[in-house]
Amino acid sequence: MIVYAECTFFIPMAGSLKEKRSVLKRMLDRTKNGYNVSIAEVDHQNLWQKATVALVATASIRDAAEGEIRNAIRFLESNPEWEMIDYTLDYY
Repeated sequence: MIVYAECTFFIPMAGSLKEKRSVLKRMLDRTKNGYNVSIAEVDHQNLWQKATVALVATASIRDAAEGEIRNAIRFLESNPEWEMIDYTLDYY
């Protein structure tokens, strides 16, 4: 089972692409190290207050992959430097 999520975040304090990428890189690295998911920025690379990241988890059963994705999303949401404005979850 493959679970795929896309999360869009608004970064109100980012005044430049450099500030956005600092926040984004820190959270992507922490997510990669703390959860069994792949994660990358997939949209809005040139906007300095918006970022869309994709997360993917695989497991032999749906609940395990979905649980890992949901835990990673909760971690991403806990960052006070941004707020999630949208997300989608798909199963393959």
